[in-house]
Amino acid sequence: MFLLGGDLAVTRLGFGAMRITGPGIWGDPPDRGTAVSLLRRAADLGIDFIDTADAYGPFVSENLIAEALYPYDGVTIATKGGFVRPGPGQWYPLGQPPYLRQCVEMSLRRLRVETIDLYQLHRIDPKVPMTDQMGVLDDMRREGKIAKIGLSEVGVAEINEARLCAPVVSVQNQYNLMDRKSQDVLEYCEREGLGFIPWNPVAAGKLADADGPLATMSTQTGHAPAQLALAWLLASSPVVLPIPGTSSVDHMEENVAAAAVELTGEQFAQMAELA
Repeated sequence: MFLLGGDLAVTRLGFGAMRITGPGIWGDPPDRGTAVSLLRRAADLGIDFIDTADAYGPFVSENLIAEALYPYDGVTIATKGGFVRPGPGQWYPLGQPPYLRQCVEMSLRRLRVETIDLYQLHRIDPKVPMTDQMGVLDDMRREGKIAKIGLSEVGVAEINEARLCAPVVSVQNQYNLMDRKSQDVLEYCEREGLGFIPWNPVAAGKLADADGPLATMSTQTGHAPAQLALAWLLASSPVVLPIPGTSSVDHMEENVAAAAVELTGEQFAQMAELA
């Protein structure tokens, strides 16, 4: 369990809802019913932290989450805004305050809530002053439309600058066993008590491969490679909140079981050396 902002309790292993959309994170999934069932199964298994964004689809992921889980019943929904999607695989930051305000208002409507539990700036727009981007999010926090504010894909200096403009409770950066470029950000979050949400926690499936870098340890421990990769993240710091995503119910159930995997100190060190 982790307390976001000191008072919002979430289980440390969540679910990333990017891959419940169509190819290229664009359009509807091949089977909408399967996506809805996947989300409901995740909640049934005790996942109470689901991360999405208006850019996933666009809008598809948020709509599916509302269809499957509203009125949420204790499930925390984190979403993001600040990307425009002109086509599949295309992502462009846009941080103009009127656009960010529109993003929040539309996410509120799609998720069918009056307050978004955690709203994250999906990317900082380098063309717009930080004070403007964070300022409008803080305004909406004061208006009661956002409960807590987070950041995504930022460095330590950017976090410090953002925190001068608004309270920040979490950072979501790419981070996994094989990619630790954000190690300094993780260490900062641990010092400051911020949640660190590693996206791509199994390296786009590379760490889940049966013949991948965790194959030998998987055979030794009896745990699936993806479970080991997630267990390593959970053991790396008490502020780490992995959000593995998948469109498969079986894979999701396997990932959830990673929360019960306990690594020895030797196993943790051996895995750390793989990178």
